[in-house]
Amino acid sequence: MTQAEAKVIRLRPELDDWGRDDTAVQVANALALLRWSVSLGGAAHLPAGRPALVVTSSRLFAQTVPMVAWALQRQCGRTVRFVGRPDVAPLGQFVQRLGGLRADAAEVAGALSHGEIVVVGTQTVRQTRRAGAVPEDMVAAAMKFGAPVLPAAAVSSPLSRSARVELGAPVRAPQQRRGPLGPLELAELVRRRLQGMLDELGGIAVLDLIGDA
Repeated sequence: MTQAEAKVIRLRPELDDWGRDDTAVQVANALALLRWSVSLGGAAHLPAGRPALVVTSSRLFAQTVPMVAWALQRQCGRTVRFVGRPDVAPLGQFVQRLGGLRADAAEVAGALSHGEIVVVGTQTVRQTRRAGAVPEDMVAAAMKFGAPVLPAAAVSSPLSRSARVELGAPVRAPQQRRGPLGPLELAELVRRRLQGMLDELGGIAVLDLIGDA
């Protein structure tokens, strides 16, 4: 092998089974630190060495889902993927290298089946302290593999680096239902838990003013 060939090989990104490039993620994490100063609580709720679906509140234009994923990854040191990869090239390939998955239950189920942590957002809303609908198909994927579903209340501002993320304990349905009612019930329970966490979450007052504008 010539030196030129060896250099080309070293420059090639090392992609995992979902197209994630660890080097690109490290660069994105460094840039994210310039954009957000995240105060993260509740990371101890993440199951050690097991898959988990983290459902975060999501505000319009806030890029909350990748922010939460990268904050969790810095805290726990595990690979954390996030749902939100578009199918449009070349943006889709770029987000894929950062750990993005398509909003497809089968793709999320595949990641969970390999023990991954996946972050998905609720339905996007304008208000900072309102929890949107939780995607039932993603909850169904987690239930299929016995992965816990954890709520993550997130508050951030477009005019400040300050952001806060509070991870809650896994949400469990009072009884295991079979069929479509199971994911539907659990998704609603997660939304209610998220709303309660957002109601209790302290923070900078200006965040509410901006989010409710």
